[in-house]
Amino acid sequence: MKINQLSPDTNKFTQIITTIAVVPKTLYYLGELPTVRRPTVAIVGTRRPTAYGTEVTTKIASDLARRGVVVVSGMALGVDAIAHRAALDVGGTTIAVQANGLAKLTPTTNRQIGLDIITNGGAIISEYEPEEPPYLVRFLERNRIVSGLSDAVLITEASARSGTLNTARHALEQGRDVFVVPGNITSPQSAGCNALLKQGAIPVTSAEDILERIAPQLLTKQAQLALEDNPLQTTIIQLLQQGIRDGDELQQLAEVRADEFATELTMMELSGLIRALGANQWTLR
Repeated sequence: MKINQLSPDTNKFTQIITTIAVVPKTLYYLGELPTVRRPTVAIVGTRRPTAYGTEVTTKIASDLARRGVVVVSGMALGVDAIAHRAALDVGGTTIAVQANGLAKLTPTTNRQIGLDIITNGGAIISEYEPEEPPYLVRFLERNRIVSGLSDAVLITEASARSGTLNTARHALEQGRDVFVVPGNITSPQSAGCNALLKQGAIPVTSAEDILERIAPQLLTKQAQLALEDNPLQTTIIQLLQQGIRDGDELQQLAEVRADEFATELTMMELSGLIRALGANQWTLR
């Protein structure tokens, strides 16, 4: 793969980082950078997300990408990878910022995500020369570019000592909005998020909360879910909207036979209305 390079001030999309502290003189990149400035959100969080963290990251990243928002993250394990993959799955544009040179994509377990980003019209960026290794300090340095490229930063799940909080600090110093998904107060994986909310971060429960502040022009009225093929689909969607996820509970509340319910779920999944979370858990797309 060809490693390209540019000065940030020569590209309309990357010009935004010329205002941050310690501006990189050169950016190296694989793939394609947007040629115009588009609304851009960094999505970051824990490397060990819970099922809740996985679900909210996937949902918000997908919804933002569908609206044309560029999703930026660091291609790390956990929330980063989930955000990239969610954007790719809906045909969106996503950009990864590496803490090392681009001769080798890291972590190696996420190399396929990197290749998919490139194949689908996105880019992988680094300020380091191609052969530079990922020293620990470079992950913290990289964070200022993740936030600097973005109009806002979203933290979906983070513990009290998460390195993600470093990205939030950079974002605040750069004048970016910091959005945070509230978490379970008993979950250590949400302690960092809840602490940021107490300090004044903006709470988020949907992509619309972010778009209202950074790109209201993208907030066209959501087309209602396809007027469902039959009353059972309507019932299932209404139950999912109420937060019910368990398949057995959905079937009981829908008051239908198990075989009829299973058939309807399959049809709804194939038509893109719902998505399986595993272990007989379901959610709306």
